[in-house]
Amino acid sequence: MAAVDGWDAIVVGAGHNGLVTAAYLAKAGLRTLVLEKRERIGGLTGTIEIADGTRAPAFFPTVGRLRPSVARELGLYDHGLALVSPEALAFAPLADGRSVTLWADAARTAAELRAWSPADADAYAGFDRRVRALAHFLGEIGDTTPPDPSGPSASDALRGILLGRAFRGLDRKDAQALLRYLPMAVADFVAESFRTDALRALIAWRGVRYTALGPWSGGSTQVLLTDSAGNDGGAAGETVFARGGPGALTLALASAARSFGAEIRIGAEVVAIRANGDRVTGVALASGEEVDAPVVATGVDPKTTILRLLDPMVAGPTLRWRGGNIRTPGAVTKVDLALSGTPVFPAAGADDEGARRIRGRIVLAEGIDEIERAFDASKYGRVSDRLVLEATIPSLVDPTLAPSGRHVMSVIAQWTPHALRDGAWDDAARAAIGDAVIARLETVAPGIGSLVTARRVLTPVDLERDFGPAGGHPYHGEPGLDQWFAWRPMLGLARYRFPVAGLYLCGAGAHPGGGVTGVPGRNAAREIVADRKRRR
Repeated sequence: MAAVDGWDAIVVGAGHNGLVTAAYLAKAGLRTLVLEKRERIGGLTGTIEIADGTRAPAFFPTVGRLRPSVARELGLYDHGLALVSPEALAFAPLADGRSVTLWADAARTAAELRAWSPADADAYAGFDRRVRALAHFLGEIGDTTPPDPSGPSASDALRGILLGRAFRGLDRKDAQALLRYLPMAVADFVAESFRTDALRALIAWRGVRYTALGPWSGGSTQVLLTDSAGNDGGAAGETVFARGGPGALTLALASAARSFGAEIRIGAEVVAIRANGDRVTGVALASGEEVDAPVVATGVDPKTTILRLLDPMVAGPTLRWRGGNIRTPGAVTKVDLALSGTPVFPAAGADDEGARRIRGRIVLAEGIDEIERAFDASKYGRVSDRLVLEATIPSLVDPTLAPSGRHVMSVIAQWTPHALRDGAWDDAARAAIGDAVIARLETVAPGIGSLVTARRVLTPVDLERDFGPAGGHPYHGEPGLDQWFAWRPMLGLARYRFPVAGLYLCGAGAHPGGGVTGVPGRNAAREIVADRKRRR
């Protein structure tokens, strides 16, 4: 087909970061086209139907890490976004009938912890304050573009000054401790403040969630603190739902992008990024159509972009070798359950307060060692006999997701390696992991299995096949320190720019990383607009 021109920028992929990039570019006056392979927008931040009238998150169940500045600057609330936050942010029921609850109110959390340990109760407020302070600084880092390793520019110097001011905003003890904490194992980090193993596990869990790390892995404290960056979660973590499911966020983003003039095309698979020498010229679609633009921003993970979308002659052997070494060890299975009624968690209690406890994240991990043992199995290509789970029941806070009296439960099962040592992720293996999830839930919610009317199992292999991320990693790359800040996704590419002029990375594989934040997309758009101004 003949080439089609007229676009200033093309965004590959209509996941939430791609839509954020498109909205900012269109707002800046660039004629922007978004091309999405699938028949619906949203990617991992979508909402899908798993049974008649019952809808579940495509993958990420919550959207509380979305930067408030992104929502404000793009006017997302004017485009229909509505957020709901429960009082209980995280609840850990134990098989013996006890539980730990982390409330949005830190004082309330501390008061309940007194029954476990007076020392832990006294330490909680200080720990929460420290997490917030350090996470705030990491949020400032996340909002900046990493420096140019080949030689800092004037803009790099200015950003360094701003980060220096933010660092001086930390109190002396936090400032001294920051560099110590970042490479620390999250198990050690929580153990320095708390004695209760169930509490340690509940907090430490966010340092390994969605990753192939264990609580004793170096750098997992950085993952925990980054998870708290730019939001109001603190030690408990964020738990915020979008009314209508996470897909409501992407609908608001699409509406905002269109209001600024962007166009979004679904069912338009990009199979190649075209270039003339060392400069991007556009993209080629599976249909045979070619679309011209001097700028291409890819929301596809960096490994796939380098190895599949870029011509090997354009990428060159060094970039392809380095791109192939980006670590993408997907290790998370998503299990969605349609329920005929509300599950009962005896550890929560039968009163109204008990009902409120299960409206946030429900974490099944009774101690640090239990989490580590589950991780150990995955290192050898096996699935643990005792899964670590995080479940949410979003229909408890958003009844629009299920018919009256019914519910949807979304479960993250970790660690389930992409490559199994014995066998493969066939239908029998998917059924087995679904059964194992229900069996694990039965230990704290007896009878839940009898409520299940439908289920959906999404393994790392399915995640890679259906949504595209290499290795089935939901973060587009492991968030360890070797793939963080100036090293994300690799040294030399952290500034969103590829060596091919006009090609930019705007997805979760870019700094500051994965999760529903919108920051990689916003930062990439900022650099694209800045480069455009410099060229004029």
